[in-house]
Amino acid sequence: MKSVVITGSTRGIGRGLAREFLARDCRVVVSGRSQGAVDTVVAELGAEFGAQNVAGVACEITDADQLQNLWDKAAEAFGTVDIWINNAGVSLPRLNLADADPGDIAAIVNINLTGMLLANRVALAGMLAQGSGQIWNMEGFGSGDQMQPGMTPYGATKRGVHYMSESLQKEVKGTPVQVCVLSPGIVVTDLLIGDYDTSSPEWAKSKKIFNILGDKVETVTPYLADGILKTNKSGATVAWLTGPKAFGRFMTAAFNKRDLFADIEGA
Repeated sequence: MKSVVITGSTRGIGRGLAREFLARDCRVVVSGRSQGAVDTVVAELGAEFGAQNVAGVACEITDADQLQNLWDKAAEAFGTVDIWINNAGVSLPRLNLADADPGDIAAIVNINLTGMLLANRVALAGMLAQGSGQIWNMEGFGSGDQMQPGMTPYGATKRGVHYMSESLQKEVKGTPVQVCVLSPGIVVTDLLIGDYDTSSPEWAKSKKIFNILGDKVETVTPYLADGILKTNKSGATVAWLTGPKAFGRFMTAAFNKRDLFADIEGA
């Protein structure tokens, strides 16, 4: 029965992971910015999997003191933190850099990169002190040098996350702490859809690609959770959308029509 902390787990991939870990007899600490959202998710998951297996802590990941409080409350609730997943992040509307709001640029760097560094710092210190633990950092578009107009700020932060993870893997060598990477691929969440004007021709074009390569949270998160629980070495990557899988999707797209957005757009 491992204990798992997941930042940004009141919705989307984070919430999906929380549910999957609980279904696999783990104990989970849910975290998000809003105490109300945290309480709601804890109550719902606790009713399904047992209140004794779920805890919740509101946390702003750009605040080092709040991150330390998240670690302290998790350790207090479950004794140790076996797995810490850095999932929290934001995106921006798809705009060329010259058109982007300066405040939005500063915010995405502060959350996606500075917040990620601060969270890794807290988890590393805690795990080194307790003598064990795994840290998983969530990658995304840009981590593998992908580039696309309108994605410069987001992609730059995710490329930074990739560098950070590789560097930390060198720092933890010879210690009982492992640093690993999650790559969920294209997952249909409000984070993805919020980047687009859904009435624009650009959205219609992008949606065709997403329907080929994308998946829903409930499809991806069981695979990610199983991969994490099977991993016992630093430097591991659990990736859902691999190159061969993407190639196969394109090859069969004409025969396998999918509409991942019907429920969302019809709401």
